[in-house]
Amino acid sequence: MKLTRRLLLGAAAGGYLLSAGAAMAKTELTFWSWRQEDKAFYNEIIKKFQEKEPEISVKFETYAPENYQTILSTALAAGRGPDVIQVRAYGNLETIATPGYLLALDKQNVPELANFPEASLAAETLRSDGKVYAVPFAMQTQLVVYNKKIFKDNGLNPPKTWDELMSVAQALKAKNISPFANGTATAWQNETIVGGLLSSMLGKQFEEDIVSGKANFTDPRFVNALTKLKDVSQYFSPNFTGVDYPSSQQLFVAGRGAMFAGGSYEIANFKNQNPTLDLGVFSAPVLKAGDQALVATYYDGGYAVNAKSDKKDAALKFVRFLATPEYGTAFTNQLKNLSPIKGIKIEDPITQEVAKLAENSMSYLMLVRFRYQEPSGSVLLQSNVQKMLAGQQTPEQAAAEINKGIATYYKPFQK
Repeated sequence: MKLTRRLLLGAAAGGYLLSAGAAMAKTELTFWSWRQEDKAFYNEIIKKFQEKEPEISVKFETYAPENYQTILSTALAAGRGPDVIQVRAYGNLETIATPGYLLALDKQNVPELANFPEASLAAETLRSDGKVYAVPFAMQTQLVVYNKKIFKDNGLNPPKTWDELMSVAQALKAKNISPFANGTATAWQNETIVGGLLSSMLGKQFEEDIVSGKANFTDPRFVNALTKLKDVSQYFSPNFTGVDYPSSQQLFVAGRGAMFAGGSYEIANFKNQNPTLDLGVFSAPVLKAGDQALVATYYDGGYAVNAKSDKKDAALKFVRFLATPEYGTAFTNQLKNLSPIKGIKIEDPITQEVAKLAENSMSYLMLVRFRYQEPSGSVLLQSNVQKMLAGQQTPEQAAAEINKGIATYYKPFQK
């Protein structure tokens, strides 16, 4: 009897030790991101993943967007960094994929890649070897977000043509309402304004002509679009050249601007800060009735695995989870960002509207086409549009400077 009791106690003790050992053997992944505003969402997603994979824990860490790429590159160059990385796309991806910092992904180690559009995978592909290095996480859309209540209270409809936009802006200003909350003090916001307001005026043919070399950025279509932007800037936030990005966001959230030219990614942030906002979206106005209305789209980045991680198997399990329709549906409906994963269900009405607008789009041109070499097309556009809107350059001068910078490496412009 005593022997049996001892054996039972020993088995119980062994079982306890086994459980403790298993707990001690739990794999902890680190996951870095620049999306500080999405921290609550990712922590919730991590809990769902850990319910499926209890032997893996994930520690989510965020960094300021403006410092993220530098912090990440420094860590990876030192052979450190996180196990799972939220990376940007296109040229920014290449800066960390080219040195071999990322694990190449394929349909063997991440079968879920088959559920993504080719264009989204191309944004996460290193051009030199043709390999995919990240699972795409979002398609962003540059457009105009507007305050429905302000429009309704003033008997206004979303403008479809440029002339209608100017009339709406004039009507709002006459009632001491700032038509746009946008400012231009933060350089990169100037690129989002261009994408939000000028895409329809530029058009798909302009993009094709630029890529093929049939046209460059001194083309009258581009100069005329910049001229229109200069005209409408009189309706931006008061003293807009001194208004930075966070301030312009706050002005819109507070109802002190009727429109905001920017990205679809703003919607969730606006609603989180002011749940009473009734928001709508519209495409960049066309130059004349009958032209095709367009938004500018791009793929925002992806989820990658550190090539130096000693926890690659666990990291791949997490990345595969982030490639499922279950995840894509939660991402889209909670963050109001469009996941590129096929088969997601969009529940939110305004996100459905964004998805509909995105069916007619051109590329967010500088990010998608000209952010691979220096001087970056994005930096050239941002800085010269900023100067133009501050009255330091004419549209012609801004266009010439942009073209001059890109021509230093883009052979079609060197003819």
